[in-house]
Amino acid sequence: MKTNLILVGKTVNKHFVAGINDYAERISHYMPFSITTIPELKNTKNLTEEQQKKAEGELILKQIQPTDTVVLLDEHGKEFRSIELAAWLEQMQNKARRLVFVIGGPYGFSPAVYERANEKISLSKLTFSHQMVRLVFTEQLYRACTIIKGEPYHHE
Repeated sequence: MKTNLILVGKTVNKHFVAGINDYAERISHYMPFSITTIPELKNTKNLTEEQQKKAEGELILKQIQPTDTVVLLDEHGKEFRSIELAAWLEQMQNKARRLVFVIGGPYGFSPAVYERANEKISLSKLTFSHQMVRLVFTEQLYRACTIIKGEPYHHE
């Protein structure tokens, strides 16, 4: 199963970039993994939140193939413990051809993106910056891979 992470806008903090790249490389030892960055919209001062979400949504949907299983990282999504995320990921590996995770822009997702999504997951009830979510998510995806393989990265 191929796995892709779609991000809206560049990761700007160099420490986050280094961490994300490190985990992305580690994940690639377990499964094909790529990150697609959609450029931030220009001149957003002239756009309402809804217009911005719609425009970002159109760019996100262009990256998604009809057969993809799409999972949004969303505050209203299902929460997992790390072991539960690993079990869920293992199930997905058996049924999805390409698993696509999406971290949206600052205002969330457009209705069209929500409509296309197969699932929503939440990393926490806490609020994180979109930059921070990228690092936390890649670490958790890596952790799930190590749990599936029975490696000692995760401790109960």
